[in-house]
Amino acid sequence: PAAATGRFPILRAVGGTVLQGPKGPLNETYLGYLLQDGSNGAREYVDGLRDLAAKFIAGERWAKVTDYPGFANVQDLARMVAEMGGLAEKQVADAVDALAKRDSALAQRVTTADLMIDALQSEIEEKAVLTIARRQPMAVDLREIVGALRLANDLERIGDLAKNIAKRVIALNSEFPPAKLIRGVEHMSDLVLGQMKLVLDAYARRDVTRAMAVWRGDEEIDAVCTSVFRELLTYMMEDPRNITFCIHLMFCAKNIERMGDHATNIAESVHYVIEGRPIADPRPKGDTTTIAALVGGER
Repeated sequence: PAAATGRFPILRAVGGTVLQGPKGPLNETYLGYLLQDGSNGAREYVDGLRDLAAKFIAGERWAKVTDYPGFANVQDLARMVAEMGGLAEKQVADAVDALAKRDSALAQRVTTADLMIDALQSEIEEKAVLTIARRQPMAVDLREIVGALRLANDLERIGDLAKNIAKRVIALNSEFPPAKLIRGVEHMSDLVLGQMKLVLDAYARRDVTRAMAVWRGDEEIDAVCTSVFRELLTYMMEDPRNITFCIHLMFCAKNIERMGDHATNIAESVHYVIEGRPIADPRPKGDTTTIAALVGGER
């Protein structure tokens, strides 16, 4: 049982003894984390603290947030998402690098490495489902798990889009026109990689300001994508020999633009995890051309 005193209850051991730690009653660090927004129910409350009670009565240690039995699961999910984000960033960078350097061998490695991202997504999904089933989390804990699932899905799609670019490099079979045709696509990839780095940092730091900066920055990527399409159309009209390669580049550019959309999805998920509500404003979009709709994205 617990006696309500102040903002948080003070846990009482059997017989009514108030649990004490070096800093006083057990009512701030551990219980503050558990109860400040109703993040765990009575069952979790009892199961998580039963073993701690004896230790506190014996004066062994003061309660910590990391003693919460579901905390390690949430931390593991966050760690796996961070690892997955790093792999996705590398996939994007390597795919565009393979395109710029006409490197079919690197492109082949990108297609093979996508299996690692897929495996991590499956592991995250399995761990999240088991955590929900076993711990029955609520409020911020549940949002953390749902957020990890959302991020894993978007990162897996980014990995797939990078693999699509790598496949086009392989299909071109090292026959490339002048490098100037790729500069616009490289610029787009730099913007997207910057957005990915910023939004993953926002997730790691739980920084809603950075997440919103990424959310607003998607419009710039859309505008650059439109500019790249127009530039490539000009090259095709100037020299029909550029048509095949420029069409491949259009699909690559659209894949990169879709990566930017997934980075924006991640920003929205970070906002949801932190604030507990979706972003109310409509998403800013800078791509209104019909050519973008015709080219579309690859799955």
